[in-house]
Amino acid sequence: MIFCDTHTHLYLKEFEEDREEVIRRAKNVGVEYFFLPNIDSGSIEAMNNLHYAYPENCFAMMGLHPTSVNENFEEELAIVERELRGGTYIAVGEVGIDLYWDKTYRKQQYEAFHRQIEWALEMDLPLIIHSRESFNEIMEVLGRFKGKPLKGIFHCFSGTTEQAKQITGMGFYLGIGGVLTFKNSNLSDSLKDIPVDNILLETDAPFLAPVPHRGKRNESAYIPLIAQKLAEIKERSIAEVAEITTASALKLFGINK
Repeated sequence: MIFCDTHTHLYLKEFEEDREEVIRRAKNVGVEYFFLPNIDSGSIEAMNNLHYAYPENCFAMMGLHPTSVNENFEEELAIVERELRGGTYIAVGEVGIDLYWDKTYRKQQYEAFHRQIEWALEMDLPLIIHSRESFNEIMEVLGRFKGKPLKGIFHCFSGTTEQAKQITGMGFYLGIGGVLTFKNSNLSDSLKDIPVDNILLETDAPFLAPVPHRGKRNESAYIPLIAQKLAEIKERSIAEVAEITTASALKLFGINK
């Protein structure tokens, strides 16, 4: 079985001491592809260095994370645009709106999200969308592009069945991670009527580790735990889940293997 981790921050300092071993552990359980979302200008170098070290396995994205949007967001967006136009990034991400931590720069988050959607369309790249306490706001911005060929992933989806159907109806995938394994999560119910074809696997490492590692550092080697839980919910084999989600991810990101 071959798996993809469609959202992992393996370049962060949490992995400084054992990054090679973390990747080795993941590959040993079948995780071959690691997709790296950017955060802001401070994460670009480390992310790209990881891509250069593992060019066949680690793929970099470019975007400005909504929680990094502040008074200097125009400068940050200029860097994002320059990188997108001069680099070989496979997606625009991680972008979106986050109204959980701080609403101070709400207007600027809208503007940054809108502009990065425009770049994704111009460059025919998928969007990796971060949506926290902001589903309606995200859909309002996306609605401005109705009829345009948008594509991508709603990262860390944790919403309702109705929201899942809205998202997949627009041609986006649901990024499903460790939260699926939590006892207090309603994701199992939300995904009941959603085909595996509309779902991608992710860890968001080092955050949101699945059971039985909840509360500890997450890593890409835990993807099969998420896949197993999804297989149980969908009454499919884990091999089927691996095959379907990997094929979908590679197609979305334009990787020919």
